Amino acid sequence: MSDTELLDRNNLPGHIAIIMDGNGRWAKARGLPRVMGHKVGVESVQEIVRTASELGIRVLTLYAFSTENWKRPALEVQALMTLLKNFLETELETIVRNNVQLRCIGEKNKMPVDVQTVLDRVIKASAANHGLILNLALSYSGRSEIVNTARALARQCQRGNLTIAEITEDLFSQSLSTGGLPDPDLLIRTGGESRLSNFLLWQLSYAEIYITETRWPDFRRAQLIQALIDFQKRQRRFGLTTEQLQGVGG
Repeated sequence: MSDTELLDRNNLPGHIAIIMDGNGRWAKARGLPRVMGHKVGVESVQEIVRTASELGIRVLTLYAFSTENWKRPALEVQALMTLLKNFLETELETIVRNNVQLRCIGEKNKMPVDVQTVLDRVIKASAANHGLILNLALSYSGRSEIVNTARALARQCQRGNLTIAEITEDLFSQSLSTGGLPDPDLLIRTGGESRLSNFLLWQLSYAEIYITETRWPDFRRAQLIQALIDFQKRQRRFGLTTEQLQGVGG
């Protein structure tokens, strides 16, 4: 029996979000410099993207670099930017060939110019693809995204293009950087920590949360399949009772 036969292919999350944590601790436990954890973590990204695409997952959002990560040691930040640029350059052909569409959320303009250039090239080259949407959160902050969205809607009100009464949850959702995408059904956090770390604060309101002690460099296909098996055991009630979902009544 293949690993995917353990899954109900009709009950897979449409959108998976992942906080890729534990690279530094993985390296430290092996007596290696932190950058080696990030380097091996790129291999995890490649395998998870391939697996998600194979399974027919609609959207995969990876928390690649937060606004807080800019505070890390300069050499580590530089190494992360180099790894990101190399990943984009080497994976361009594979992304296009496998019908993956790359997108980016966050303050992309704060990334180094050479990284922005390569990122824009891959986004443009894969724009017509209609398979997996690979959404990279780069220089991203959930709080900043919410504030920036509120400001943008306020400006529309000032200009008379929008009334306060027209600002609904649906409009707000569509005005976020993830507008047009479904909210995540499943949040995976590797490395054992139990916090959101300023990631997709609005969008994760009803996501199922899966936390694993496995650090990101060790999180591969088998670990993703296990997370999906766990997801399929959950009952997603969205505020309703079990009886209501089963049609028994309140």
